[in-house]
Amino acid sequence: MRKILRSLYWKIGATFFFILILLSAVYLYIAQFTAEMYYQEANQQLNRNVARQIVDEYDFFDGGKPDKNELEKIFKNVAVINPSMELYIIDTGGVIIDYYAPDKTIELTEVPLEPIIAFIEDKDNSFHMGHDPKDPHAEKTFSAAAIYDDQKLMGYLYIILEGEEYLSAYDFVFGSYILRLAVRSMSITLAAAIIISLIALYFITKKINSISSVIREFKNGNTSARIELNGEGELNDFAEAYNQMADKIEQNIEELKTMDNLRRELVANVSHDLRTPLAAVQGYLETLIIKFDKLSEQERKDYMQIILNSSERLKKLVEELFELSKLEAREKKPNPEPFSIAELLQDIYHKYKILAEPKGIDLQLNFINDLPYVYADISMIERVIQNLIENSIKFTPEGGIVEIDLIKEKDLVTVKVSDSGCGIEQNELSTIFDRYNQGSSFNITNKDGLGLGLAIVKKILEVHNTGIHVESSEGKGTTFSFSIPVYKRM
Repeated sequence: MRKILRSLYWKIGATFFFILILLSAVYLYIAQFTAEMYYQEANQQLNRNVARQIVDEYDFFDGGKPDKNELEKIFKNVAVINPSMELYIIDTGGVIIDYYAPDKTIELTEVPLEPIIAFIEDKDNSFHMGHDPKDPHAEKTFSAAAIYDDQKLMGYLYIILEGEEYLSAYDFVFGSYILRLAVRSMSITLAAAIIISLIALYFITKKINSISSVIREFKNGNTSARIELNGEGELNDFAEAYNQMADKIEQNIEELKTMDNLRRELVANVSHDLRTPLAAVQGYLETLIIKFDKLSEQERKDYMQIILNSSERLKKLVEELFELSKLEAREKKPNPEPFSIAELLQDIYHKYKILAEPKGIDLQLNFINDLPYVYADISMIERVIQNLIENSIKFTPEGGIVEIDLIKEKDLVTVKVSDSGCGIEQNELSTIFDRYNQGSSFNITNKDGLGLGLAIVKKILEVHNTGIHVESSEGKGTTFSFSIPVYKRM
């Protein structure tokens, strides 16, 4: 029960209930006040000329003094005709000279003349309220008329249209009516409003409960849980935002799983790669120590060369791993500057031509004259080109060709490195830039570089906001290409 009462449905329902009660009370108060004001205004309009008619019918003064006998006659006739009225004879200064009131008790000896004069002079029949001599803090509807004796203003007849006794009966009857009206109106209004509100809340909270259920499923491990989208509105926008967030989280989870698998593969590959040269270094060192005196001078030199080559291989692997990790962490940022790509390639060409000659590989460099300067980090671009040339020489058989081309294309200079090697299978083209992946056509253990060269190339070009394109045909060779922006002088 406590859980149900704490639910959003009942909380909102209770809030609506209290709001409806408050609004009903305000409505009834306004209705009562409006009805009362309407009754008083209507009563004044109906009896507006009562005071004038009495003044025209009777003589209130005799010789400049109040006529007591005439006043008593007037008061007696008024008491018979309309006992709810209270009559007050007021002089020109507002002092009460005489009066008729049922209980003969008043608290004020004078009343302000401003409302009385405004009432008499009003030609538009506006609504006026005057002071009640019996209650200094109350205002009542009234009728008033000026009293003259021999055309001289002697005072005013001031009639309170609703006397105290009448108001007591009126308040009782009106209060009883309002009470019945309040009970009836509030019962009908609240019943209808509560039923409609609960039905509306049911459909609103049903959607919220559905959303909560999906979120709980996602929290409990069902990452495929999604909120069904239907209609429009804030809840639908929330559901759409949640689904997008869930998709992103699921994608991140899959990426983390992929990264974890790659990490395991990396550890396995690095372990395998380190083990081979380390085993060679350790094995040949042990051989040299044990059989140093039994080995010939040439054998010792050969063993030392093998140890040196294995050490160089270890050094190169560690450097590549360090460089790749810095690129992936974005710790190594490019420092672009304008330079001649043609001159850079000529220097690289002469270096690798010497390395290609022992394998009988024809290394060619082709470019047009007057190539524009490019804008990039020269050392990083040099690293990219070296890795691509090394890769091409590595997988090109003896007597093959490795060709380097520079092509001007609008605001870019494209570098192409092509070889006549064995090529790459089409289904492996998308993975050759992953670390430790050179394709199934190659045996990593028999090659230097161990698949990190192309991964480094890709990362360097990524920090330059460009990419690398590869085309390959099995048995015909492979072409790698990338573009560098032309330097534009400011």
